[in-house]
Amino acid sequence: MTTAKPKRRFVDLSIYLENDVLSDPPPLAPRITYQKHTDTVQEFMSLLPGTQASDYPDGEAAAAEWVTLTTHNGTHLDAPYHFHSTQDAKLGEARPSITIDEVPLEWCFQPGVKLDFRHLPDGHVVTAAEVEAELRRIGHTLQPLDIVMVNTRAGARYGQRDFVNAGCGMGYEATMYLLERGVRLTGTDAWSWDAPFSYTARKIAETGDKSLIWEGHKAGRDIGYCHLEKLHNLEALPPHGFTVSCFPQKIRGASAGWTRAVAIFED
Repeated sequence: MTTAKPKRRFVDLSIYLENDVLSDPPPLAPRITYQKHTDTVQEFMSLLPGTQASDYPDGEAAAAEWVTLTTHNGTHLDAPYHFHSTQDAKLGEARPSITIDEVPLEWCFQPGVKLDFRHLPDGHVVTAAEVEAELRRIGHTLQPLDIVMVNTRAGARYGQRDFVNAGCGMGYEATMYLLERGVRLTGTDAWSWDAPFSYTARKIAETGDKSLIWEGHKAGRDIGYCHLEKLHNLEALPPHGFTVSCFPQKIRGASAGWTRAVAIFED
């Protein structure tokens, strides 16, 4: 008797790399130049000496694109090296931070957990108590290497002028709560894992507290971890019961790599 294999269902959690939708501050935005099939005929003729334009069917060679990016455009995975030059100070001794090509692949294919913080206001810094309360609400106990993603208000603002300044952020305390329980890869649908810079700058001006600078990212000094930024479509996910795949592009010595993040369900 043949046992039917479970069906797999995939949910795309990634944004596009594109020219005309706002996903970064304008100076940092990606730039894509498109070449049509007829645009590359001369290139092909130089690669295949002796050929003429008339030799190519319908006068067409290949479509291609030239892309100018930072490693932090689009949906991407940040390596510990992005946050600080050292990591793991609280695990015994600080060591050089790993770059994106050194991130363990096992971190990037694990059970996913979604924390719903859409109700929290823009600029709010999530606390450990709020993480604990949300885990209790969804009935989940964190396991080592769970991939924890936070659904913020920013997800609904993607492509709008206020996207970069939308959503809550994860502070040092909340980040360490996850890392101390064995989480090594997290994610957000906001522009940054931390609260938007505009809110952080205001709080620093009001309080003089410089420890607020990039506090969620800087948790990586104490326990090295990765996080995904600019995820999309988290609203389509249940709190748990799926696997996340988010293998990054292998860029030698880089602080981040682009990824096609996907949630996988076994139905």
